[in-house]
Amino acid sequence: GYVNARLEKETPIFNKQRIDFAPPEKINSLVVSSNQLCMSLGKDTLLRIDLGKPDEPNQVELGRKDEAKVYKMFLDHTGSHLLIALNTSECLYLNRSVQKVRALSRWKGHLIESVGWNKFLGSETNTGPILVGTAQGQIFEAEISVSEGSLFGTNPDQYFRQVYTLEEESGPAPVCCLEIERGIEGKFFILATTRKRLFQFVGKIPEGTEQQGFGSIFAMHADHLPSFREFPASFGFSEIAFYTPKLRSNPRSFAWMMGNGVLYGTLDYSRPDSILSDERVWVYPSDIDITVNKPISIVLTQFHFLLLLPDGVKAVCTLNGQIVFQDLFLEKFGTLTRMIKDPTVQQIWIHTEKVVFRYHVQRESRDVWKMYMNMNKFDLAKEYCKDRPECLDIVLAKEAEHCFQNKRYLDSAKCYALTQNYFEEIALKFIEAKQEEALMEFLIKKLSNLKPSEKTQTTLLTTWLTELYLNWLGILEGDPSKRNLYLDTREKFRTFLGSPKNKDCLFNNRASIYELLASHGDTEHMVYFAVIMQDYERVVAHHCQHDEYDEALSVLSRHRDEKLFYKFSPVLIQHIPKKVVDAWISMGSRLDARNLIPALVNYSQSASTQQINEAIRYMEFCVYQLEETQQAIHNYLLSLYALCRPDSLLSYLEQAGTNPNRIHYDLKYALRLCAEHGHHRACVHIYKVMELYEEAVDLALQVDVDLAKSCADLPDDDEELRKKLWLKIARHVVQEEKDVKKAMACLSSCALLKIEDVLPFFPDFVTIDHFKEAICNSLEDYNKHIEELKREMEEATQSAKRIREDIQEMRNKYGSVEPQEKCAACDFPLLNRPFYLFLCGHMFHYDCLLQAVFPNLPAYKQAKLEDLQKKLAATSQPSKGHHRPKDADTASLGKGQQSREQVKADIDDIVAAECVYCGELMIRSIDKPFIDPQKYEEEMQSWL
Repeated sequence: GYVNARLEKETPIFNKQRIDFAPPEKINSLVVSSNQLCMSLGKDTLLRIDLGKPDEPNQVELGRKDEAKVYKMFLDHTGSHLLIALNTSECLYLNRSVQKVRALSRWKGHLIESVGWNKFLGSETNTGPILVGTAQGQIFEAEISVSEGSLFGTNPDQYFRQVYTLEEESGPAPVCCLEIERGIEGKFFILATTRKRLFQFVGKIPEGTEQQGFGSIFAMHADHLPSFREFPASFGFSEIAFYTPKLRSNPRSFAWMMGNGVLYGTLDYSRPDSILSDERVWVYPSDIDITVNKPISIVLTQFHFLLLLPDGVKAVCTLNGQIVFQDLFLEKFGTLTRMIKDPTVQQIWIHTEKVVFRYHVQRESRDVWKMYMNMNKFDLAKEYCKDRPECLDIVLAKEAEHCFQNKRYLDSAKCYALTQNYFEEIALKFIEAKQEEALMEFLIKKLSNLKPSEKTQTTLLTTWLTELYLNWLGILEGDPSKRNLYLDTREKFRTFLGSPKNKDCLFNNRASIYELLASHGDTEHMVYFAVIMQDYERVVAHHCQHDEYDEALSVLSRHRDEKLFYKFSPVLIQHIPKKVVDAWISMGSRLDARNLIPALVNYSQSASTQQINEAIRYMEFCVYQLEETQQAIHNYLLSLYALCRPDSLLSYLEQAGTNPNRIHYDLKYALRLCAEHGHHRACVHIYKVMELYEEAVDLALQVDVDLAKSCADLPDDDEELRKKLWLKIARHVVQEEKDVKKAMACLSSCALLKIEDVLPFFPDFVTIDHFKEAICNSLEDYNKHIEELKREMEEATQSAKRIREDIQEMRNKYGSVEPQEKCAACDFPLLNRPFYLFLCGHMFHYDCLLQAVFPNLPAYKQAKLEDLQKKLAATSQPSKGHHRPKDADTASLGKGQQSREQVKADIDDIVAAECVYCGELMIRSIDKPFIDPQKYEEEMQSWL
């Protein structure tokens, strides 16, 4: 429910404010429009105030020397044109932009009672055609224009001509009010009032001729009276007020104050003859006596009209005719003179001779909803409390109860669902009335208004609605006369199940929904609900249970769920194998063929060859189209080929190639499989891939000698094996086929075989004539080979002799060092310390060379070098001359120790193996930086 607490007293709708203004003279008349206020003070003063700048009043003198007094003032809708009617039957004019009052000469002789301004053609300098009512009942048409020329003598009144005379039973009567309104299609409505009558003049003015005035409209009523409303009582005058909403140019409602009360209603511009609509009369209550306490003025707001009485103000609501506001004025302020309203800013002004009051209209529509509700106008009531949820709830509850009492149960349910009334009470109310359809409507609306966080309530309503729908469908289904209602209800139920807002709740409670559907035996909606929940497993299982295999496969194909394919394929392939395989193929790589192999195996074991072809078709698609590399797939395809398609088996093996690393089937499994089914050529191929050439040749000789020959040539890098294989073939040809010519052909096919290798295979009785030529060729080859060996031996002897000479020359080689030679590393004299001389010409001190070589040695050589240096240091002190030893005389340094010279030689082998500038060391160090990265910062700082 709602908490409706007001912490402060609510501001009245009509809030009175006294204006801080002390007039120097008594106020005769006051008019206001468009925030422009004009006030007649005393006899000759006119005060103009722009309410946007109230601190800058403008005072104008009328300039009258006679006893004339201001009778009435009239200000147009723009606040620019002011007419001042004098009691001497004269009229003055003042424009907002000037300071000088001008007399309207053509108007003289007429006491002006009312003015009907032209809101459609009027501007700040020109009034356009206007209507003027006099105390003698005459209606004149006039126009006032202010131009620069007119300020110097030209009369502002352009013309002033009589167009009509208003009469009552006793004759002409004063024209109390005039109003001009334009309807649709160029139609104009002119309202004119006397003391007892309200006249309406209706006529069209062609577009573009509006400037010519309204004479044509009045001319239409020259021979007969226009339509009018008349009331018997009179208090000497009447007044009409209008209410114009913001952002609209035409008034929407009216209120006419006359002798019998107030006639009020709306204005309907679409009606042909009368603009007045929804007319009602508010009769004056007993405290208003038209002879003593008669009303003075009336103004109209959106929902109220205000009457100015001699002692105060009464506000009456136009909706119910009740007085909702009264405000009494103290006698010290003087007699209340007049009340007017600024139509543009909706402010109400009241003045006495010495005080001015202003009413602000604040939130006038605050209680309108309650009035409309009591009038059973619920749509309007909801419109005026849409921003006040606590009030809207009251209106909805009242509307729901009203509909329920009038047996409009569905409308009542819709309203109840929007209220905060107790859910249980409303539900019981419909149940007691046996209005199940209305109850369902109530639950549906209530469900749609729940928040996502109200999960418990959502679950309750969803489950209850499902039960109600199923009950209702069960009742309707058994009645053929209600077939259309059944179809309509079924569609609503399906819409309810498929509603996105209910999806989460239905999904979380799908087990309960399934139980409800099952308890009602409604398999149709069970399947429908399963599809909505994307519970395709249940849908497919349902189809399979009812032997609807095509429908089951259709669901699988449509929703493309791999897991469901794996689960139901074993069943479906037993009945529609071709369609199932087509579906698998359409799924492409989304299916893992390994998971389908059990279904195919189970199927192929009990199927005919023709049905096995479907399994082969899918396996071939996986291998050749999807390029599957899984061993299980290739092995299964091999088994199918071995079982039904031997030709395809060999083709598949050959296409797979002979590289074991690129073959996807299991070689041992394939060999066993082919052997079991007697596919020898396939076995030979597998032996070749496994590089078991002897077994391949042995098996090939049982099939075809040429096949064996092709196998024998395969081991290219093993001549001994090739020869052995060819000997097997030769032996087979000689001993098994006893074909000497074919045996000789073997000799020509393999260069490794000689006649002497084959001869032992021939029987003793074979004559030499068959292979005489082969023996001769063999002997010639031997002779050539012997000669070639002799030539190679002579070349080897010469090479050995040249090598011995080079070694001897190297032993005797030396180099000379000049005294001034310097070390290539440290640039100091070379002969001061032990040094090395390289063939390239570079010379290094021993310690300089060691320092350059050591960091670039591998770790194990560094360790060995350090060990050798320690051993060298442990021996006797070395001589000053350090050079390579040229003889092998060394002294024994003790048991288990190397000779000193041997240690030096080992050091030389490591340090002086090559020139540090010309050898591989320099090449390997080409990518090393000149400055050690660890010392880069230090080096950089040293240069600063």
